[in-house]
Amino acid sequence: MSPSFSLAGRKALVTGANTGIGQAIALALAAAGAEVTCAGRRSCLETVAIIEAAGGKAFSLTLDLADPMAARDVFAGTGHSILVNNAGIIRRGDSADFTEADWDAVMDVNLKALFFTTQAFARELLARGDGGAVVNIASMLSFQGGIRVPSYTAAKHGVAGITKILANEWAAKGINVNAIAPGYIATNNTKALRDDPDRSAAILDRIPAGHWGAPEDIAGTAVFLCSPAARYVHGAVIPVDGGWLAR
Repeated sequence: MSPSFSLAGRKALVTGANTGIGQAIALALAAAGAEVTCAGRRSCLETVAIIEAAGGKAFSLTLDLADPMAARDVFAGTGHSILVNNAGIIRRGDSADFTEADWDAVMDVNLKALFFTTQAFARELLARGDGGAVVNIASMLSFQGGIRVPSYTAAKHGVAGITKILANEWAAKGINVNAIAPGYIATNNTKALRDDPDRSAAILDRIPAGHWGAPEDIAGTAVFLCSPAARYVHGAVIPVDGGWLAR
């Protein structure tokens, strides 16, 4: 591997690393040489086992970001220099009927927890005088409105904004803050769409690549954004979408 893309000697924490995009990113960071803390509200032991079987080093951490402050003490003295904020939930419903409980649940995990987890991470870096990398997982709904997911859309618009403001504040301190906006990826969060023949067909008709993405399609971009190759990339929200936004 080119030294520009190597993560050897780095420690990373990936939230929501038990499955889907988070698991794929954790595996890719480990393959690039990072030691990976796989965090999730459910066990990440499967992800850890895959990494260890490939000769990497990883740990599982139970972290339920339904409490937005759950990560406030996670980074103290650990030496992490990479954070991937992947954990997220979704609630579907017509906007006229959407409940406060569903609004708050999504905003707490997808936006509030993302901010305060990143704050805790950056405080450690700033105290040490070290640089590092934050990668937030945004969405196509960071750019578009979507249908029947009002809190998810609001949160993902917020993720794009937080990515930019933190880049503005921390770029000069050596902390890269960027985001990836996945297109339509085959994960648990998109199962309802894939199971709806009409919605799935409409989505596929617009994707120039002609198919749903796989979690692994996001992982390479995450490795890039965490690596020395991206040292001058700050505040970007990079679509990985099969061409969705180009159409």
